Amino acid sequence: MKYRRLGGAGVKVSEISLGSWISCDDLNAKEDSFRIIEKAYECGINFFDSANVYSQGRAEIILGEALRKFPRETCVIATKVYWPMGEGPNQRGLSRKHIMEESEKSLKRLGTDYIDLYYCHWFDHEVPVEETLRAMDDLIRRGMILYFGVSNWTAAQISEGLRVCDRFLLDRMVANQPSYNMFDRYIEKETIPLCMKNGIGQVVYSPLAQGTLTGKYRRGTEYAAGSRAANRNIKAEVTVWDYLNDEILGQVEKLTQIADEAGVRLSQLALAWILRQTNVASALTGASRPSQVEENVKASDISLSDGLLSRIGEVLDSGAYTVKHNIVLE
Repeated sequence: MKYRRLGGAGVKVSEISLGSWISCDDLNAKEDSFRIIEKAYECGINFFDSANVYSQGRAEIILGEALRKFPRETCVIATKVYWPMGEGPNQRGLSRKHIMEESEKSLKRLGTDYIDLYYCHWFDHEVPVEETLRAMDDLIRRGMILYFGVSNWTAAQISEGLRVCDRFLLDRMVANQPSYNMFDRYIEKETIPLCMKNGIGQVVYSPLAQGTLTGKYRRGTEYAAGSRAANRNIKAEVTVWDYLNDEILGQVEKLTQIADEAGVRLSQLALAWILRQTNVASALTGASRPSQVEENVKASDISLSDGLLSRIGEVLDSGAYTVKHNIVLE
């Protein structure tokens, strides 16, 4: 496993990280989650991601219990705040009240004295940015969190956040967590250049396009029971159904051929393609079994030649389809 600095911060994170949205979503399957997390640690992953809203806190509980067997200083733990955690008007968003209360609860669920990286999980249009960023700065000064970041913020929102931090001498964000993969490249135009200039690293989610870039979804075939494609009830900004069209699946077939000729799995090719970006600190992956973790971490050792990148680029440029994001439109 290779490691990269998290933006301009000194802390180093594994190029492949493990998320808990899928890996730790069921308290009844804790032992399975433990095996996945233990395998990740064994493979060199030191960066583990969660959010208070994932299964309404259950993912944080499972992740915290699983990591307790390892020395705390060897792990970089991230979690997030924004989405509703109750029915009350103040049990959501990025107000100082919600941030302070939820950070305490996340610490308890994770069973740790501090959170390495705490994200604003979305941009809150109802709360002054200064209020949100002062709360984050206060958490850092209290030692409850070490760094803070943002997730699903536009380049303009990140720029506004940096302006507020500099104006009031607050700690700056060091990480941005956006969606990014071969078919979802909206951050390349504005977000990555802005973040590179300001010492903000990308920790990208959905690097395998909700499983599309594993090659398990093919044109004209039935979707396996239990797969994300078989579940149309999933509610998220972007789901696997945003990728399952003939144009993208046709590109997947061509990319699979390139991966086969290179002697790697399609998923590994897709992850290595993401890591070609120097501003990407880590690609955030999920797993439903330990073997998937083992496959994904091998991407850290894959270096794509200029010729291979050119062939991939030709395939991607041949399609006009782009996944659309609400955050870009707001």
